[in-house]
Amino acid sequence: MVAATRYRRLLVPAPGSFFLLGVRGVGKSTWAREQFTDAHVVDLLDESRYQALAADPGLLAAELRALPGRRVVVLDEVQRVPALLNEVHRAIEATGRRFVLLGSSARRFKTAATNLLAGRATLKTLRPLVPAELGEDFSLERVLRHGSIPLVWQARDPAATLEAYVQLYVREEIRAEALVRNLPGFLRFLPVAALFHGQVINVAGLARDAAVARTTVEGYLGILEDTLLATLLPAFEPRLRARERRHPKLYWIDPGLVRAAKRQLGPVGAEERGPLLEGWILAVLRTHNEQSRLFDEIAYWAPLHAQRAEVDFLLRRGREYLALEVKAQPRFSTPQLAGLRAVADLPRLAGRILVYLGERRLRTEDGIDVWPLQYLLGRLAANRLWP
Repeated sequence: MVAATRYRRLLVPAPGSFFLLGVRGVGKSTWAREQFTDAHVVDLLDESRYQALAADPGLLAAELRALPGRRVVVLDEVQRVPALLNEVHRAIEATGRRFVLLGSSARRFKTAATNLLAGRATLKTLRPLVPAELGEDFSLERVLRHGSIPLVWQARDPAATLEAYVQLYVREEIRAEALVRNLPGFLRFLPVAALFHGQVINVAGLARDAAVARTTVEGYLGILEDTLLATLLPAFEPRLRARERRHPKLYWIDPGLVRAAKRQLGPVGAEERGPLLEGWILAVLRTHNEQSRLFDEIAYWAPLHAQRAEVDFLLRRGREYLALEVKAQPRFSTPQLAGLRAVADLPRLAGRILVYLGERRLRTEDGIDVWPLQYLLGRLAANRLWP
């Protein structure tokens, strides 16, 4: 490892108790230590603590009674013992104690029908580092090649660290938690799912390429979401009938994870750049939205019968929409506007923006803004995305 650099994260603690979810190595524990310097930490990656509390969750209550009433308690990797949330619930109700609940998976909470504190704790997500956090260390080429998970970003050998990371994920999150019965099938599925990054989900195609059943693929996609490695971006569907519904798009949360899963960690190829940039911008948008509420919902837009006329991201804020198209080219050309021109008649459309890798800001005769990537990042950092 290289000497760790302290990056100031954008994430702000919730005022009361809260869950903080994020993939391993994203910096949850470090962030919690910096935000709550006097907190009492229960680390469930400590095997002895884990085994004791798994055998008798009630031990947590005894531990809490020995603490000052106003002392914050951090439970790290809380998904390993979901039953502890019953004790957390009781402590919040009885004493008002504040808890910070760190986790790398929501899977166990769901499968165990866990008490999710009945709304007494809010939910936050910590994602990989974004340019506003990296400052002068930001490099788009580095991010697209190896991602920006802190564990990887600060490694001497990012490629080797990413390879080990995927193996750790399979070993600890999948095998150890018994999330799949057919581990070889899941191992075949991972690189296939990585190839679908930025594409509309085709369950039949995924099942065929991974040589597993369609229902199995649907379960595997749920695992990727619940273990926070990927997200499904819905299609914008105003008043569509069920038969017209479009499938969601699959996006991994970090370019490095996509490339590690498909075992392709060399220089970024031309065919990769578009999907990798698109998925990374989605992650950056969501990171800023976590702090600044830039939008209420995000989806992709595609007309029912048109080809090559999609818009990557359609953001809704209140009753207004903002269309955002991402291009990985350094030069602007008119054909890049096809999707943004196709969406022009959408009611209450507040703006249309094309983001590209060039340096000049432009505005077309029909009102489409063309922004360099750096300008978009500056607007996000200043909380000024909307026109």
